[in-house]
Amino acid sequence: MPGRFFLTRPDLLGLDTQPRANIAPGEDVWVQTAKEMRLMRWGMIPVGRTNARGRPVLETIINVRSETLYTKSAFEGLRRAVVPVEGWYEWTGEKRRKTAWAIRPKDGGVLHFAAVYDIWQAPGGTEVAQVATLTCAPSADVRDIHHRMGVILKREDVSVWLGDDQNAAADLMVPYPDGRLSVTPATDVDWTAP
Repeated sequence: MPGRFFLTRPDLLGLDTQPRANIAPGEDVWVQTAKEMRLMRWGMIPVGRTNARGRPVLETIINVRSETLYTKSAFEGLRRAVVPVEGWYEWTGEKRRKTAWAIRPKDGGVLHFAAVYDIWQAPGGTEVAQVATLTCAPSADVRDIHHRMGVILKREDVSVWLGDDQNAAADLMVPYPDGRLSVTPATDVDWTAP
């Protein structure tokens, strides 16, 4: 499941912004909503989420299991969005000896990750637009390196995901078709750089 994204060719999205080879949780990422393309913080503090004692939970969630999106109260009222990027990274191996893998579309284009977002009212009245991507079972392309992957939408399904039909959107929360992703070792990435 996505833990880091990359967008080294923002011109693919028509954006005039700096290339980014290492987008980490907690940083801003470009998000497409039904109305606009805008920056949002990657990682959500679910609005209204409480623990067993009724106290607010402030744990940040970067990925939401698609299987529980419509069943957990913590996700009620979220709006659907898309996070367009060139790809994401996964790691395999033991601690301090992990291999980083870059996963991208074989055609070299853009991946459209299904996501949900809301606006969090931070202490002091500050509003923070926040987003989390959805995950599902992996496709055959990713299965050997991770047990989950992001829900990736086909380009023609983006408008359905962003539309009003919740049932049609729910039908899209499936693994990306096999054979469409390239998985290669990630080299020359500065993992400390924002």
